[in-house]
Amino acid sequence: MSRVFAAPRRDGAPSRTWAAHAASVWAFAFAAVSFYWAAGGTVGLGTVGGTVEGWAAGGGWFTVAVWFAGVVKAAGGMLALALVRPWGERFPRGLLLGLTVSGGVVLTSYALLNLGARAVQAVGLIATPASMHSAAAWWHLLVWNPWFLVGGVLYLLAAWQFARGGKGAAR
Repeated sequence: MSRVFAAPRRDGAPSRTWAAHAASVWAFAFAAVSFYWAAGGTVGLGTVGGTVEGWAAGGGWFTVAVWFAGVVKAAGGMLALALVRPWGERFPRGLLLGLTVSGGVVLTSYALLNLGARAVQAVGLIATPASMHSAAAWWHLLVWNPWFLVGGVLYLLAAWQFARGGKGAAR
């Protein structure tokens, strides 16, 4: 039976798989939230903004979009696992590395840009739109954007560990 997590290294060296495993847990947890909302759940919708809550109440295209987002997030979890599991060797290393780096750069850039914008608004350096005074805006500043940053950093670290590991070394 195949194990999801690799056995600890016997030589005392740090594992080159921890970041990929952490990125997969991050992605699957994020996907679970999307699947919950797509299935009609409402807890936490208020943390993403009033506009999204309105879309959710309408169902239809919003439900399809959130199911799609959940599938993309779950695929990201599988991508992270492909870096460290034997079945991932079926894919070209360059493709796995390129997708992982791209995902990490997108997530990190999104988070840093949004954190920067929200932070300068929060301290009053630039005009603050009315939406910044909502609870959802603070959730973005303190929870959602840092969550994206954690994911981006994990994917970049996983890519770095994968690239350093040589062919099959991290598996």
